Amino acid sequence: MEKKFDFFLQFAFCILPLIVGQTARAQQSGNQKPMNIIFILADDHRYDAMGFMKKIQGLQTPGLDRMAKEGVHVRNAFVSTALCSPSRASILTGKYAHTHTVVDNDAPLPANLIFFPKYMQQKGYQTSFFGKWHMGNTDDKPQPGFDHWLSFRGQGVYYNPTFNINGKQIKQPEGSYTTDLLTNHAIEWLNVRDKKKPFFVYLSHKGVHAEFEPAKRHAGKYAKLPIVCPPSMYITATDSSKQYGLLTAPQTTVNYTDIPEWVRKQRYSWHGVDYMYHGAIPFDDFYHRYLETLQAVDESVEKVITWVKEQGLQDNTMVVYMGDNGFSFGEHGLIDKRHAYEESMRVPLLIWAPGMVKPNSVIGQIIMNVDLAPTFLELAGIDKPADMQGSSFVNILKDNTASWHRRSVFYEYYWEASFPQTPTTFAVRSDRYKYIYYNGVWDINELFDLQNDPYEMNNLIRDTAHRKIGLQLKDELFKWLHETNGLQIPLKRTIDNRGDHRYKGSF
Repeated sequence: MEKKFDFFLQFAFCILPLIVGQTARAQQSGNQKPMNIIFILADDHRYDAMGFMKKIQGLQTPGLDRMAKEGVHVRNAFVSTALCSPSRASILTGKYAHTHTVVDNDAPLPANLIFFPKYMQQKGYQTSFFGKWHMGNTDDKPQPGFDHWLSFRGQGVYYNPTFNINGKQIKQPEGSYTTDLLTNHAIEWLNVRDKKKPFFVYLSHKGVHAEFEPAKRHAGKYAKLPIVCPPSMYITATDSSKQYGLLTAPQTTVNYTDIPEWVRKQRYSWHGVDYMYHGAIPFDDFYHRYLETLQAVDESVEKVITWVKEQGLQDNTMVVYMGDNGFSFGEHGLIDKRHAYEESMRVPLLIWAPGMVKPNSVIGQIIMNVDLAPTFLELAGIDKPADMQGSSFVNILKDNTASWHRRSVFYEYYWEASFPQTPTTFAVRSDRYKYIYYNGVWDINELFDLQNDPYEMNNLIRDTAHRKIGLQLKDELFKWLHETNGLQIPLKRTIDNRGDHRYKGSF
């Protein structure tokens, strides 16, 4: 009997600490407040157009620099489609463009799409939207999933906008600047919110979309900033007399033969450096005004973070900054986005959450726009819906990278009638190689070794030494399309564009 008692006593001493520990952790988890989230989305912001990146000498972005210093910089962030509407739909649904079918800026929204803020509402979150919606046929109408709504039609304007605020058209004061207005409206809503509930804010800027108009206080700030052109800017040029700024000499082999014909031809077009926007603006002014327009967006970031700290919410609030797609500054003779080159598909992604992430840290894993929705839902304590194709990267933010599975970026862009210069494009990018496949056009595909050729100037598609890796990537691309039901192009009837001066169709 005494031996039995000793056994039970020893067992109790062993198991009791475990039970107490589990109970304490459960109580701690139960008492933890839901994470507040402020998501700031910029338009057409290059992944390297931030001061701390030191790519554009003289560029000042103290707000974004602060986010990186006090938070996390995701250096390998990508979009699945480098175009406003498809990328925004992917952010809101966690799905690829061929799944949500918002494949261009005119395609109507399917009625069955559910945006992730709807799930947050059901969990008790207050949700709000401020800014550019720009998806399909919805215009500026309030959308499901948001308790408070502020938007504008189409691309909007930089000065003196009219906002749709919860269904009412309200003209803003004369001389007012859209970036400032959106930030102020967001903070005003935060100040009057129900403080007993967690909140989600979607602050969606028009900046820095063309045609660029900086706030008056920033106009001319970078007028004398030297322009340093990328080394790939002139590889398609036939007229060497046209020079823009200082040319960066290529540090790699340049394959002048295997440049796709559509790239050569687009150089002198709406989205090409030699006839950009059909001659509406010189390249130098375009370059400088882009950077000046970015300044107000940077100030918006600073203002939001300052508000969070003033309210004492920094331990339980996450601020996320991202671009909806990248932007070209003359690479391959191109401006704009849409294509699958690095400057188009890569985006800035910064995460500020003092109560959760280590300051001044860098995440090297590949993160895509489809991963935002699952991540926000997990932070809100919501399971990822089965139809979401992205994955939560909360574990990475907590410094647990072992479970992260994404090893490649998958990319798709569908031909648009309004901009017929760029073909339907599919691509897969690993940490070293990128394979680009062009559909429906008589042209050459592309393969790049990004480690040795970061500016994508040496197309290896005919290089027999790289045939194996090229075929492997092609197989991986089509396997992804097959497994995600993307082998059929989702053709949509869109808005009649005959009034668009860029469109040559008659019907």
